[in-house]
Amino acid sequence: MLGAVPGRSGTRFSVFSAAATQMELCIFTPDEVRTRMRREGDIWLAEAEAPPGTEYGFRAHGEGPWFDPQKLLIDPYARALSAPLRDGDASARSVVCAHVSTEWQRPNTPWRDTVLYEAHVKGLTREAPGVRRRLRGTFRGMSSPAMLEHLRRLGVTAVELLPVQAFLDDRFSAARGLTNYWGYQTIGFFAPDPRYGTADDFRQMVRRFHGAGIEVILDVVYNHTGEGDETGPTIAFRGLDNDSYYRMDGARYQNDAGTGNTLDLTHPMVLRMVMDSLRFWVTEMGVDGFRFDLATVLGRTKRGFEPDAGFFAALMQDPVLRGAKLIAEPWDIGPGGYRLGQFPAPFAEWNDRFRDDLRRVWRGDAGMMPSLAKRLLGSAERFDHDRRGAWSSVNFPTSHDGFTLADLVSYSRRHNDANGEDGRDGHGENFSDNMGTEGPDPTLADARALRRRNLIACLMLSQGTPMLLAGDEMGNSQGGNNNAYAQDNPVGWVQWRDDPMVDFVARLTALRGAHPLLRQECFLHGECAGLHPNVIWRRHDGSVPAPGDWPQLASLGMELHGGGERSIYVFINPGGTVPLVLPDSCGWELLLDTTRPGADMPLMGLEAPAHSVLVFGANLGNEL
Repeated sequence: MLGAVPGRSGTRFSVFSAAATQMELCIFTPDEVRTRMRREGDIWLAEAEAPPGTEYGFRAHGEGPWFDPQKLLIDPYARALSAPLRDGDASARSVVCAHVSTEWQRPNTPWRDTVLYEAHVKGLTREAPGVRRRLRGTFRGMSSPAMLEHLRRLGVTAVELLPVQAFLDDRFSAARGLTNYWGYQTIGFFAPDPRYGTADDFRQMVRRFHGAGIEVILDVVYNHTGEGDETGPTIAFRGLDNDSYYRMDGARYQNDAGTGNTLDLTHPMVLRMVMDSLRFWVTEMGVDGFRFDLATVLGRTKRGFEPDAGFFAALMQDPVLRGAKLIAEPWDIGPGGYRLGQFPAPFAEWNDRFRDDLRRVWRGDAGMMPSLAKRLLGSAERFDHDRRGAWSSVNFPTSHDGFTLADLVSYSRRHNDANGEDGRDGHGENFSDNMGTEGPDPTLADARALRRRNLIACLMLSQGTPMLLAGDEMGNSQGGNNNAYAQDNPVGWVQWRDDPMVDFVARLTALRGAHPLLRQECFLHGECAGLHPNVIWRRHDGSVPAPGDWPQLASLGMELHGGGERSIYVFINPGGTVPLVLPDSCGWELLLDTTRPGADMPLMGLEAPAHSVLVFGANLGNEL
């Protein structure tokens, strides 16, 4: 491992640079003491008396525009930083840390049983009433008893945390009086961001989550760094060896991530750094998996995106990482950047087709039932290849990037003026619907609450891995801002409210957990399952739609069988009230009616209410 490694005879420091002609280690005790490092190949080495807690950095000499020994550079392998990083502020230094050997008792939740909950450490806890004020916005607050109780109540099995690796507050945001709130400007791939706490705080958070049966997944940014383009700050990588760390087009940076630069994972030492970082977070910090931001970048070679690119090959053979959950965001803005369904097993992938099609169904767009059927079955047309599981599709109606669920049903256009970009940022096409009034309207509260329930019901009743956005269960609103990346204020913080949706989400996760037919490992294509095909599509009158019927369908029934398990029938009706005929079976029991979420009713079989999702269960042994 490169970086600072304490030992019995002192601390060994090592850093990579193929292009430097001289490297200095700078120790602060508290005055700066410089030591000239020796070179072994492309690794620079030095030993010094520097116990844990000692602050240090590097000064690199060399030819070219980016070498400047006047700049103190952060160690790419630093385990901690002395202060949060801000563009133009050189006060942050690397900190020597003791290496930790820990045995982790992990939940090891199977993918088929996983329910993800995407959250921002500060955003979720800043206003949480059950979290002590001094812990709000921190790792310790994130794993406080009140938070764990809330997540267990919802039925969440894994938290997916927005970036917590040390990141930069960039000048683009600072110039507008804002911050890099989401954290997608990473500088320290081994260091928790000081804003949220220490490495010990992070490990304690993980232990508490694991004790509650909840896994921890990190959103990680290995596609670029916070140094930006040629006008950005020199903090670490650029000053150490610009041409090795970054992909260049002559003197300009490639910009596949849209943030100014792109890390070059085809370089062996950059790939090594990323792999070392991933192993560090699994072994020393207890993390259970990763969501890779703009993951297409990670698989792009000189020939374009390749599912067997070096990074993916390294992951597949790694004995430490092979058990981790791996999730790809399967797009970027580079050439051929949209790659949904093309990542290798065992990756799962964020499925934006699910998001958009589900929104269009409940907005009332015509002709959506064929697309809805595909999404209900895990988007097999995208993911059913190379022995991938049906859980490969990470389904979500909302995420941090876009409208919250409450705003999705309350705004027809984005309201991003607070971001200072003249409203041009964020998604332009959101497939949202204000249902008659742009913004809050008490007269629409019930109708909007029903649509929220229908969206979440479809999420939990679909094959694949469901992901909830933190706060959606409480009606959290961002005032129509669909790109709150710089809003470290009440706009970006979850506003905790008493909302019946909390109990409804808990009911849905319990329903999903109780019925394996709703969370299968293999894709369904109508194969025989006992006496019946494993999936049968039905019209509201109980008949099977002919191929020519599909474009005109306004509602859809999905009948699931599993060869001996209880059968499930889901009926989705985005339109008006329709007569409903159940499949030929006795003993159907109504399990859910989104129009009456708190009711526990006997069988209803005459009609499907307007704008409803109904779920029925029946035992195969009772069939006629």
